[in-house]
This record gives sequence, C-alpha cells and structure tokens, in this order.
Amino acid sequence: MSAEILFLDGATSADQHVADMGGGSLVAYTAPAPDKSSENEDSVAAIPYGPNAVVLIVADGAGGLPAGRRASRTAIQSLEQSLSSARGETMLLRTAILNGIEAANQAVLSLVNGSATTLTVVTVEGLSSRSYQIGDSEAMLVGQRGRVRYQTMAHSPTGFAVEAGFLDERAALHHEERHLVSNFIGTTDMRIDVGAERTLHARDTVLLASDGLTDNLHSEEIKEFIRKGPMITAIESMISLARRRMTVETLHQPSKPDDLSVILFRKPFRKNG
Repeated sequence: MSAEILFLDGATSADQHVADMGGGSLVAYTAPAPDKSSENEDSVAAIPYGPNAVVLIVADGAGGLPAGRRASRTAIQSLEQSLSSARGETMLLRTAILNGIEAANQAVLSLVNGSATTLTVVTVEGLSSRSYQIGDSEAMLVGQRGRVRYQTMAHSPTGFAVEAGFLDERAALHHEERHLVSNFIGTTDMRIDVGAERTLHARDTVLLASDGLTDNLHSEEIKEFIRKGPMITAIESMISLARRRMTVETLHQPSKPDDLSVILFRKPFRKNG
C-alpha cells in the first residue's frame, strides 16, 4: 500500500492515476476543458491518514475570478499541511479535517487576489465515510444495485431548489443560473456542510467530481456507470460521455464545456472462510 500523497496536476492535458490507499483502491482523473487555452483550474488529491484511512479531495477554482488554479492548489496544499501536523498529534480525523478546511480558507484569503475555490472532501476511515462540502463539486456513495446512499447538495441556487423540491434535477442541468455558486473557500462567510457518517458496504463506490462531470451527466447516468464493474472502465466511460457532450450539443442533453475531475474509491470486501 502506498503511503504517498497523490496529487494530480493536469494543467494543460489529462492526468489519470490508479492507486491503493486507505485500505482500498482509487482511480483519479483531471483534465482541462476541451479547446481551452488557459490552464486547468481543478485540483485533485488523495491523502493517507494512517494505514487504514484516506482523505479524498476535489477542488474547482472559481471560473471568472483571478487565479482559480492557484486557489484550488493552495486550498489542497494547506489542508495537506494541516493533516500532516494533525497526524503527528494523533488527532481525530474529523477534527483534523475541520481544522484543515478552516486553514485552507484562510490560506486562500491570504492570497489577497480575489480568488476562490470549491472544496469537496470525503474521508474513509476503516469502513466509515463522511463528506465535507463547500461549493458545487459533489460527492456520492453508490451501492452495487445503484442505490445512492448519500449525495452532497450543490451550494447554488439551483442546488437548493432541487433539494427543496422546487426544481427537477434534470431541469436544473439546463437552468440559466446553473453556473452560480453560493459558497467558496476563500471567503469570509465560508461554511462547511458536514455529512453524516456512513458505513461502507460490500461493493459500495465513493465518487467525488467537479461540475465538469455533474453539469454534463445526469445523476442516473453516473450511478449506472459506477455501480458495478471495474472502476477504470466506469471512469473512462463517464469521461468519454461528458467530453462528447461538452463538444457536441444535442437536443435535451446537457452541454457545458468545463474542466473535469473525478475520483472513484472502493474498499475490497472478502468473504469469511
């Protein structure tokens, strides 16, 4: 098992990595939007926290703001430094994450350039998982039969409308305010949406993704891709469909060119005897 930190760059081209970490296996991918002249503003990382725990992270630097890429990288680097210190103090992982996110927020604020980033974190510790959400990058936990055991809510006007039942999830993908985000790392009013602890079951798959995926694929499509079969096949199929939709608009299907980042994680489960 690797004890090294996984950080994907993907500045100007696709970057994909497969690793064993935190007592499980993961596939991570990031790439800039098709035909984009500027650098990828997404950042992706997996950070071990002891032999049987891992911290999975996707950050999406805010488009249209200065230095979005710097903001996403700074947030992850600050969180990693905080976790490194917490490991030395044998701090509880939940406490370490909350302290680390606060430190990341202050680090991006300290850039003093108006930049900001989303930050979605999922911790896996033994068979327990928990999500921490700032912004509209999302996390899902999907069972083998396609049941979504949890899904984070996008911190956006359309995300809140879907959660409240005022807007259908499919309609939200085509909404004119889909691009608006109401919560960022790098702001004085940043808030952390902490999910409930969930126990991982056999063949559960954890997904984290930037809106390059979730603005181009429906949730039903995502869960069908990842609920079974090899993770490498699932991630390649999702990326292929998302990038096709980014470049070719089709009636009744979403199409939003954007940087795209995904992490898939599974624990191995063995039968007794």
